[in-house]
Parts: sequence; structure tokens; C-alpha cells
Amino acid sequence: MNDAAHDLHAPHFIGIGGAGMSGLAKILAVRGASVSGSDSKESETVLALRALGASVHIGHAAEHVPDGVSSVVVSSAIRADNPELAAARERGVPVVHRSDALAALMGGRRALAVAGTHGKTTTTSMLAVALGELGLDPSYAIGGDLDAPGSNAHHGTGEIFVAEADESDRSFHKYAPEVAIVLNVELDHHANYASIDEIYESFETFVGRITPGGTLVVSADHDGARELTSRVAGREGLNVVTVGAAEDADVRVLSVVAHGMTSEVTVLLDGAELAFTVSVPGRHYAHNAVAALAAGVALGVPAADLAKALGAYTGVRRRLQLKGEAAGVQVIDSYAHHPTEMTADLEAIREGLDGAGRVLVVFQPHLFSRTQQLAEEMGRALALADASVVLDIYPAREDPIPGVTSELIIDAAERAGADVTAEHAFDAAPALLAGLARPGDLLLTMGAGDVTNLGPEILRHLASVGTDVRDLPTGSLR
Repeated sequence: MNDAAHDLHAPHFIGIGGAGMSGLAKILAVRGASVSGSDSKESETVLALRALGASVHIGHAAEHVPDGVSSVVVSSAIRADNPELAAARERGVPVVHRSDALAALMGGRRALAVAGTHGKTTTTSMLAVALGELGLDPSYAIGGDLDAPGSNAHHGTGEIFVAEADESDRSFHKYAPEVAIVLNVELDHHANYASIDEIYESFETFVGRITPGGTLVVSADHDGARELTSRVAGREGLNVVTVGAAEDADVRVLSVVAHGMTSEVTVLLDGAELAFTVSVPGRHYAHNAVAALAAGVALGVPAADLAKALGAYTGVRRRLQLKGEAAGVQVIDSYAHHPTEMTADLEAIREGLDGAGRVLVVFQPHLFSRTQQLAEEMGRALALADASVVLDIYPAREDPIPGVTSELIIDAAERAGADVTAEHAFDAAPALLAGLARPGDLLLTMGAGDVTNLGPEILRHLASVGTDVRDLPTGSLR
């Protein structure tokens, strides 16, 4: 097989176990490509890819790039000195960025791309699940698993392809969607953007990639999104649909009523009220669902059918995912790592608990550059919890920045009145947190790094001093 200008009949993925890379590898394997790759460690995702026929090596070495490979696929996280990347260049093997590979996979489909500083994975997932419920069998590529390892992507028989569009490295400029969603626009990814104006320019470029006659679905509530709307208003061949609680929204959210860990949403669409259930907690998730509704309608899906189907979405792994319960304490995993996301998840949990218990958080900051710029805001977000434990910064792809440590967040949290504790020994955190918790509490592991691995350990520590652990089905809190 050969996709567009890039030969993907025998691709080799460096970092194949990553959220974005693994999804593309899965789709290509299902389409019949001879897929190979490497990753730093074994994982459930790697096992799922092998089950599809992919050859996956652990560790990075030049000899892992097989003979006959048609291209080597990389993400922005792959460093220039990676031995497999160096070997590909030495052998003259074409190097393809992940975004170019995704753009090639979307070729010939009705593409729907979801962008924004926050909420992309959730909104893309909502659309994938709802369209699937309606029998439309869309293809999709998401930055997180829906309900099992390898469920972050699907090669569908339908004409729609739903994709998460990443602004962090400007790679979303490669796509040409028929419908695009912009949920919000904020300054983030400080290693790649020097100012909010650069962010706006990047999103303007993305909007300019919408095919003639296509539709931009954009928030009417978020200041950054409204600024973007004003910048692109009047472009020829572009339909703009605004969504939100603002009075001037084209699709207006009339109410969001919490019912425990679900919400009843009522919107005004084309002059008629439409009510539906969102099976995950929090106002921000309800607004994501309304954006998904508007985007599906722009593709011609009947609004009433899509609204009902959106209720089938029960979450994505790491987005308020209930990991288990022990000694009367629920442990929940949150991917939130930007202050806006942290605040939204903590407010959603508060609303769902309705004062019935304490909210405890173990937070792992993600990236030195993000901490340098947003430590104050992160600290204020943690003040929404009853008590917090802050770990050392997860570096991911970055080198340390002198003077930038998690103490910046701790100091900010204390200024905001938070009860906060530093824990520099990652392995000591589960025992510390189990000791803080008491029956009725809800404990969040929060961050985009390996803090997610603490959940099972915390549950084991809780079980050793309380009732037996009760593992819960994969899914999100509801």
C-alpha cells in the first residue's frame, strides 16, 4: 500500500508505544502495511501492536530498522541523535513526521479535526464513540485509549475520519479537515511558542487549512477562542459555528445539571431545545460534548440521533478514570497537567461529591518549561483540593532548567492557602498518600507523566490497612 506522497507500506515507528504513534501504527497494520517499530519499554500497547502483526523491538538501536523499510516515522519527541533516526538518514530512508503520516491516512476521507489547548482527546473520543454508535464506523486517531490498550485508533469502513489535531509543535498545520473544532486557545507549549500572538497565528493557519465550504466549530465562551473567531471571521468559503453558554452562541448551552457523576445538558440548536445526557462529570466535559454535537451536525449527522449517541461515551483512560477502591477510598487518575485542566477536573470532582468527602491529590508537574511559566497558576489550582502532595517534575523530552523545580508550585500553593506537601521520592508517595486518606475520601493521581503508575500502588497500601481492594472495570468515573 502507498498513502499519498509518503510510502507507508513498510513503515518503522521510533517510539511506537506512544499515544499518537501507536494509533497510526495500528491503522496501518490493519490496512495491510508491514509495520515495525521500537519503544523504550514493554507495555500493553506494545503487546496490542504485536497482536496485529507489528514487529516491535525494546530499546533503540540502528539494527532495529529492518531491511526493506519504506519510511521511518518520528514524532517531535524523537531527538536528532536517536540511533535509529541516524541509521535511516545514513541509508537514505525517507523520514516522515507523525503528522504527515496522519495526514496521509486521512486522505480520501471526510476529515474532522479536533484542536484546542485542552479537551482534544475527550472531544475526539466522544465523536468516535457516538458516530460508531450510529453505525457510521468512523476511522479515528486519539491521544488516549478509550477502554483498552490499542483502542486509541481504528480503521473504519465509513467515510469519516476523526482525529486529534496537536498544536504543540504546529503539526496540525498538515491537516485539511472538512470540519474543525477549536475548543479553546491559551498559551502553552512554551518551548515552541514565545507568545500568545504566536499561538493565535498558529491556530489561524490551522483554520486556513479547512477545505473550501467547510466548517469551523469554535467556543463562544473562551476568550482566546473568541479572539480567534474575530481574526478569521469573513473568510471566504468558511462557515463558522460558535458553541457555548454565551448569549450570542450559534449552538447555545442553556443548562448543565449535574446528577452525581453524570450531567444533563440542554442546548438551543436551530431554534429548538435539545436535551441529552453526558455520562462523565463536569461542566467542561458537557461543553466538549456540545462541540462534538455541532461538528457532527456540520457533517450531516441528525442532531437528535447524535445527541442520544453521545450518551454512550463513558470516558477515556486517564481522564478522570476510576482505578479502584480500597478502605473506603476511591482512587482516580487525571491526565490534567495545565492549570486550566487541573482546575476543571478538581471542580468536576467537587461537584460530583457534593461535599460528601475530601479530595486529595498527588500532582506530578510535567515539563520544566511549563512549570517555569505556569507554577503560580498550578499552585492556585491545587488549593481547590483538601490536601496535595507534589512530586518532582517529570522531564519528558526536556533537559532541566536551572532554578525550576516543583518547589515553585509548592510555594504558590501555600500562598493560595493550600495544604501541600513535597515528596521527592517517587516510590515513597503511595505509603504517604495511603496514610493521609480516610474512608469517604477521593484521591486523584494527577499529571501527564508516570504518576499514573501510582494508582495501583496506593490501592495496595490502602488495602493493607483497610478493607480488601476492589478493582473496578476499565472506564472513567461516572
